[in-house]
This record gives sequence, C-alpha cells and structure tokens, in this order.
Amino acid sequence: MDVGAFSGPEGPESIQAQGKSRFTRILVVMPNWVGDVVMATPALRALRERFADAHIGLLLKGHLAEILNGGIWMDEVIHWPAGKGKSRPKRRQGFLGLAAELRDRQFDLAVLLANSFRSALLARLAGIRRRVGYDRDGRGMLLTDRLLPAKVHGNYLPMPMVDYYNAVAKYLGCRDCSQEMELHTTPEEESTAQQAIKYAAVRVDQPIVVLNPGASFGSAKCWPAERFAEVGDKLVTGFKAAIFVSCAPNEIDIAQKVADNMRQPVTVLNKPVMKLGPSKALIRSASLLITNDTGPRHFAKALGTPVVTIFGPTDPRWSSNKCPTERCLMVKVDCGPCMKRECPVDHRCMTRITSDLVFEQARELLKDRIAVAVK
Repeated sequence: MDVGAFSGPEGPESIQAQGKSRFTRILVVMPNWVGDVVMATPALRALRERFADAHIGLLLKGHLAEILNGGIWMDEVIHWPAGKGKSRPKRRQGFLGLAAELRDRQFDLAVLLANSFRSALLARLAGIRRRVGYDRDGRGMLLTDRLLPAKVHGNYLPMPMVDYYNAVAKYLGCRDCSQEMELHTTPEEESTAQQAIKYAAVRVDQPIVVLNPGASFGSAKCWPAERFAEVGDKLVTGFKAAIFVSCAPNEIDIAQKVADNMRQPVTVLNKPVMKLGPSKALIRSASLLITNDTGPRHFAKALGTPVVTIFGPTDPRWSSNKCPTERCLMVKVDCGPCMKRECPVDHRCMTRITSDLVFEQARELLKDRIAVAVK
C-alpha cells in the first residue's frame, strides 16, 4: 500500500470538496524529535496556506517550542503536560486535564503528525470531530480518517519524513507541498547567539564552524569525539575558523571531550547550555556545521547553512530531501543500518569514517561558502 492511501468515512475527494471554510479550529499534534519537527515545517506551511482563515494550534513538547519561534504557521502553541514534579500554572493538570482544556477550545479537526497512540486518544477525548493521521501504534479505531503507511514484508518502508508529513497535508487538500524546510529566528535568539560569538572574540573575517558531537537518539549515532577534535584542529589551521561545540544538557561530557582533545582554541556552549532557539541563530550565522544525524542537522538545512552529516546506524532514506549544501558520509557495513540506539558490536559504521574523509567534505563546503561571502 502506498503511503497516503486512506481509509475513512469520506476520503480525500470529499474532504477536499468541503472547502476551506469547513474547518475553523485546527489542532496539529507535532512529532517529538527535534529533527522531525523541522521536517514537518513544509506540511505546516501548506496547511497554513490552505486554511488561511482557520485558527491553527500546535501541540508539542515544551522544550521543542523554540524550534518554531518566529514562524507564521500557527496562531498558538500548546504544550504537553510537564513531567512529574513539574506544574502547569493556571492550567488543568495531566493528560486528562489537557484533554478537557482542548475540549473547551472546541477544535474541529485534529491533524496527527505524531504517530503515537496517546495523540489519537487525546484528540478523541477532546471531542475533536475529525481526526486525521496514520494508522499505526494500534490507534486506528481512534481516527476518523486513517492513512496507511507503506510496508514491505511487515516492515515500514523507509521514506523521507518530509514526504510522510506532506502526505497528510495533501490528504487535506493542500496542493503546494514542497520539500523545502523552513525555520525562523527571533531578535532575542539572534542576540543570544551574537553574545556567544562576541564572548569568543570571533573576528569578522573568521568563518564560524559548529561541531555537534552528541545525539539524543543514543550513543550509536555518535562519531568519536577525538575525530571531531581532529577535524576542528584542521579547520582552525587551514581556515583560521572559530570553532564552537554545541550540546544538549545530557551531551556536555561528549562536548567537553571534543574540546579536551583539540589543540587549537575552541568554545564549548555549555555554560549555560545554549537552548534550541539561540542554537538556530548560531547555526544560521555559521559558515559550516559538522554533525551526527541529529536535530541541528535539520536546522542547517532549513536555514541554508552548509552541513556535513555523519551517518552510522540510521537509514538516510528517512531524512533525505536532496539539500544541495549537505554532504552525507556513510560506510557500508554488514550489520547496518541497524537503527539501534547502542551498538552491540564494535561501532564499525562510525569508526570506519576517518577524520580525513570528514575534513575533505568540510573543506570543500567551507571553500565554497567563503568564496560566496567574498563576492
């Protein structure tokens, strides 16, 4: 079954025939990974264009909200309930409290970009009349309109997540669904990024290179910190680059390990850890990002910053979008792509990628970027 095939009470022809005015309050439940949020932006843009007069609310995890700061696709952002020990001031508590809150807001269409069972259950409990999403995670009976993801021999067929989310938008009648991801920054985010650049005493003529050695998915995605350091040293020597090492709160150790192995000057963004919003702004200002296959990679692609992406256990077909300023490095191994969070063998998919291979790709992208800047 092709992705986007439907199973529901009416089907795409009838839902499109209802016209733009049929849905006046739309809730879009966003995915839970940084990169997936970015890859959903073409679908958000298409939904905003088709339902220009509707009120669109986005539901996502609180720490991901900064990714979409400055965007024009939504009228409000709603957060999932905080974890244990954290409160939601002036709002009802927990999952059922959120469902009651959404019921009060009287949304008439739920667009479930998240694949989870709980997202469909929430929409059902919130009394949202039309609930559109993929039939997976055992939630089919909770949906009114079910899209069927492509499978081969019982396994999901790898496909670009941009296309996966766009298929939902197309089902709802959106015609202009490009692969072009889009992010924006706010003046506050730009100011924080510029303060970090100023604090590091970066000269105007220095290219900024951001190294991103962590990965929330798991250690199997991480290229060795020592090799990030080797590439960083070569870029300082060859291009007088200003090197920044970014990290999430749980990635401070690996970021510091990169810095400890560098012989050249380097700034680790860990005091405090730079949040996602300012990280967008820093990557936008950078001449190059070198990263594992993780969230900031998609920041670069959406903001037009050249990026070298190092793949290990993940299948690049899930996130492909033919970005002209990205270079992807991956070696074929007999056990991959395994999609495991931790390597059960010897991490050969990552250790066989040498620092020379990464530096060569980085060098070519940086040369092109500097040449454009000079013009």
